[in-house]
Amino acid sequence: MSERFRDMFDDWQDDEGPPDEFDELDRVEPRRLDEKEVRVVGVYEHQESGIPPQFFVLLQDNRGRRVPIWIGKYEALSISMALEGDVPDRPMTHDLLKNVIERLGGTVERIIVDDLWQSTFYAKITIVRNGESIEIDSRPSDAIALALRTRSPIYVAEPVFESIADAM
Repeated sequence: MSERFRDMFDDWQDDEGPPDEFDELDRVEPRRLDEKEVRVVGVYEHQESGIPPQFFVLLQDNRGRRVPIWIGKYEALSISMALEGDVPDRPMTHDLLKNVIERLGGTVERIIVDDLWQSTFYAKITIVRNGESIEIDSRPSDAIALALRTRSPIYVAEPVFESIADAM
């Protein structure tokens, strides 16, 4: 069971019933994970003989803890272009997504890498539109590429840092 689900079930009490009115569920603020803001250090290529190159993006918090996330070559290109400030002649996929969100009146508030399960990282993009926050499941590479284009903060949940430390 992932840390995220374990934390949710630890807080659950069997004697708690549903609220008197289901409307109360809409007024509850979403519980934020213990999370740290990170920056993108860079995109790196890993090459072993006889194997096609593999890429990873490296995130780091202000305490120096690092999160390496394996990504595809096209996502590596997209993130690298955003880091270097390169603007393509025609919009790439992440540029298109940014443009669609903005044209629909939304803004990317933040992204968070919120889980690591069986060597796969998970992320969420939070978009705000008309005062409403919407969380969208995403691959971390896509979320990071979008966050760089929108200058949105990137966070990593503390349990993800802990899982990486345990694996090393």
